[in-house]
Amino acid sequence: MNKTFKKYSLIWIICITLFNVVAFVTPCANNGVSKFSGSFWIGYIFITIAFLGNLGCSHLVFKSKNLKKLFYNIPLIRISSIGLFVMLIFGGLAMVISGFPIWISVIVCFAVLAFTAIGIISSFQTADTVESIDTKIKTNTEFIRIYTMRAENLIVRAKTDDLRKLCEKVYKAFRYSDPISNEKIIYIEKEIEKIFNQFETAASTEDIDNCLTIADKLIVLISERNNAVKLYKQ
Repeated sequence: MNKTFKKYSLIWIICITLFNVVAFVTPCANNGVSKFSGSFWIGYIFITIAFLGNLGCSHLVFKSKNLKKLFYNIPLIRISSIGLFVMLIFGGLAMVISGFPIWISVIVCFAVLAFTAIGIISSFQTADTVESIDTKIKTNTEFIRIYTMRAENLIVRAKTDDLRKLCEKVYKAFRYSDPISNEKIIYIEKEIEKIFNQFETAASTEDIDNCLTIADKLIVLISERNNAVKLYKQ
C-alpha cells in the first residue's frame, strides 16, 4: 500500500506545483493592478487546504494493511477529489476576479470545504460500520465453518464404508445448517462441540456402534440449533 501512496503523492505534488505555477506566473489581467487581492489569497488558501485534505485522505486509505479495508475506504479519495475539483472552480474564480467581495469568497469556499468534510466524515463512518458488520458476520459464521471442516476431515480419515457413511451424514448436517450464530444459542453450540468431540474419538477407534449413537444425538442437536436460529431471526 505504501508504494501506491508514493505514486499518488507524486501525482499530487505535480498537481499542486502546477496550481502554484498558474497562480503566481500568469500575468495580471487588469493593466498593472495587482492581482494579489484579499479575494485572491482567500481562494489560494482554501484551494491549498483542499489539496492537503486530499493528500490526507489518500494517506488514510493507502495505509490500510488489507485490500478489504482499502476497498471500504476508496470513497474517501473520490469525495475529497470531487471537493478539490469544486474548490478549484470556485476558489479559482475568487483568485481571478479582482475586486471580488472577500466575504462572498469566504462563504462560498468555506461551504465547499464544509460539505466536502461532511462527505468524508460520513464516508469514513460508513466504511467503519460496514467493516464492523463484516467482522461480526465472519465471527458469527465461524462455528459452522469450523465444524463442517472437521466433519469433512473425518470422512477422509474413515477406514471403513460404514464409518465413512456416518461421517458423511454428520458432515451434511453441518454443511446444510444455517451458518449464522448468535449469543442466544451458545449453550446449544457448546453441547454440539462436546458431542462432536466424542464422535471424533469414537471414529478414531472405529467404534461403529458408539459412532452411530453419538451421530444420531449430534444430528438432533444440530437440528435443534437450526430451529433456534430461525426462531431468533423472527
